[in-house]
Amino acid sequence: MRRWGELAKTLMSNPTTALGFVLIFLLLGMAIFAPWIMPPNVPDPYQMPRDWGAMRMPPGTPGYPLGTTNQGGDVLYGVVWGSRTSLQLSVIVVSVTVVIGVVIGSIAGLVGGWFDEALMRVVDIFLSIPELIFALAVAAILGPSFTNIILSLCLVFWVKYARIMRAQIILVRQADYVQAARVIGDSKVNIFRRDILPNASTPIAVQATLDMGNIVLVGATLSFIGLAESGIAEWGVLVSEGQSGIASGRWWASTFPGLMIFLWALAFNLVGDGLRDALDPRTEDKR
Repeated sequence: MRRWGELAKTLMSNPTTALGFVLIFLLLGMAIFAPWIMPPNVPDPYQMPRDWGAMRMPPGTPGYPLGTTNQGGDVLYGVVWGSRTSLQLSVIVVSVTVVIGVVIGSIAGLVGGWFDEALMRVVDIFLSIPELIFALAVAAILGPSFTNIILSLCLVFWVKYARIMRAQIILVRQADYVQAARVIGDSKVNIFRRDILPNASTPIAVQATLDMGNIVLVGATLSFIGLAESGIAEWGVLVSEGQSGIASGRWWASTFPGLMIFLWALAFNLVGDGLRDALDPRTEDKR
């Protein structure tokens, strides 16, 4: 408990990390309280309500504080409910990929030999393809759907966690305290659970925090090019709907959701950088 308190104190003493936490708190609050901030008036709350008689309305229009899109979609509704969509995307993809990557990386690091080599060659093949290109190809094959975007990102992002976890397992298993646990006869399961896994998971936590922002950015890119359902309340879809009006001065439909994507990615990157600095023993003397 004391360690967690010291970690929180270190993180909050960094102004940029504290700013990241504030942004995350506000964005998560908007996502959690979306049904109260913008009560849905359509059967599916994740679908943008349309007012075909109020297309291209500028910000400040009565009933539409952030204006409307070219198809009569309420920009404020899309921004608010898009935060919930982005939260679901980040949490699902990060959770699934961390579990898969940690399991595969742990097995590779502990077993070693030909099994380790085979798994790592598969990981190398995945890592040789840029994440966005790989996700784009998979999502295009599966078809336009937000669910398929989640599946494609899960398929793409697990490999980095497997690589990180394998490297950490190999490093930590050579530590003196692990060797001492073996000497006193502790079981392999207990050694892994109590000694290896907790000390190998720090880089995983940092990478997961960074990916919470990165995944939304990649997901919005896939939605922008039409790989999500049309009309869904999602920031990338909103930016796509509004892009045709930018040249005509109708900037709001793309600007507001684009700003939310930027803030979401910025917030988690600030916290991820702060977490990495706080957990890196090489920075301990500098603090």
